[in-house]
Amino acid sequence: MVGKEYISVAEFARVLGISRIAVHKKIKKGQVAAIRIGRSYAIPGQYLTEITGGDLSEKTKGMIDEAVIRAVEQYAEVLRLLGRE
Repeated sequence: MVGKEYISVAEFARVLGISRIAVHKKIKKGQVAAIRIGRSYAIPGQYLTEITGGDLSEKTKGMIDEAVIRAVEQYAEVLRLLGRE
């Protein structure tokens, strides 16, 4: 499925282990990028690659690095204590 230009809602649901209805709700809320084709939706294959751990963009990598740094700064003592257990 990864590498296809577009995948169906059913395929997307099967990969994520959720129902088709849950996927439709996520599309309606704007949480999943999709295009409408007639009465159905198609989800770009690239989107599946992104959410299943495919290649990360430099922007995303930077955001993750910043979040890790903030977490370590804020919770350094707690992390140190947990490391002892």
